[in-house]
Amino acid sequence: MDPKTLQPDSIAAQGLGWIDEATRAVTPPIHVSSTYLRDPDNQYRSGRIYARADNPAFDQAEAVIAALEQGAQAALFASGMAAATAVFQALAPGDHVLAPRVMYWSLRNWLMNFATHWGLKVELIDMADPAAVQAAIQPGKTKLVWVETPANPLWTVTDIAATAQIAHAAGALLAVDSTVATPLLTRPIEHGADIVMHAATKYLNGHSDLIAGVLVTVHDDDFWKRIKSIRAQLGGTLGSFEAWLLLRGLRTLHLRVQRASQSALLIAGHFAAHAQIEAVLYPGLPGFAGHDIAARQMQGGFGGMLSLRIQGGEAAAIATAANVKLWKRATSLGGTESLIEHRASIEGPSSPVPTDLLRLSVGIEDAGDLIDDLQQALRAAQR
Repeated sequence: MDPKTLQPDSIAAQGLGWIDEATRAVTPPIHVSSTYLRDPDNQYRSGRIYARADNPAFDQAEAVIAALEQGAQAALFASGMAAATAVFQALAPGDHVLAPRVMYWSLRNWLMNFATHWGLKVELIDMADPAAVQAAIQPGKTKLVWVETPANPLWTVTDIAATAQIAHAAGALLAVDSTVATPLLTRPIEHGADIVMHAATKYLNGHSDLIAGVLVTVHDDDFWKRIKSIRAQLGGTLGSFEAWLLLRGLRTLHLRVQRASQSALLIAGHFAAHAQIEAVLYPGLPGFAGHDIAARQMQGGFGGMLSLRIQGGEAAAIATAANVKLWKRATSLGGTESLIEHRASIEGPSSPVPTDLLRLSVGIEDAGDLIDDLQQALRAAQR
């Protein structure tokens, strides 16, 4: 069937229905060859030359993700950082770019250090405010607007369609980090994005057992060719086994995201009026600043990520995290297990994240058990 006629659940569950033609296996083989045979006349009619750029292990996972995002092509990378930085490296020194003030810390740090030293003109703004975007953009000079929505770890929501209109009017591309939303809740291309990025380590794989990234493009144009060339030349490619694991994880994406989103909403609602909670940051709460935009561009849920700001400040937040039993104190998100961490400690003294904030990645455990564990941790932190 044409993937355009299928629902995302069906695309993911069957991996587009591909089979191994040689064996008729429904699970693909793991291609581990690093090189491919040249024809007697010195041609490569197979289309494969070297695995750094032409690994058949990538084909199915890339096709599934492109179909989920309704893009023209996808490209796998060795990590989310490798994918994200490839977009910026496809620009030229001196180009002006806009990015969120609060965003995934590793990329923010890279932008303000390596990318700036390399020559990009990086400006961090309040990306949730279209007026701020309009005021900061420089027609003819701004080449890329980078959006993360919901943005880690305050879960700020950006209006993708409004931002795309501003970016395109100025001659800039719009790239969206949609890791938290996943293709099941938001498809940025439908709202005007040119490129979509996922840290595939997170929800797309969902089992905390690989590092991967992926980009999806609307157009197979010169900019996309530069990105693909950067991947091959810098070697930021995924291993064959990791690509196989990613495809396996994609098959249950819809079930995991649905469960995590449902549980996150229950947890957010439960603690919204809790005496020891200063604030609950979650796009699914009606009182959240970006709720109306999230409700418009997120279909089927608001994701599995939320943050709690703890009464009593940094010490109380760290004490709460120290006393959890079911939640795991670990850095990452999007896995089957629920994680909790004090983000300011991870990011360091230059972090814009409030020191009373705990970031929660809701897994697929029972929501009641997760709530009970947080409640006992909050009580224990007061002793």
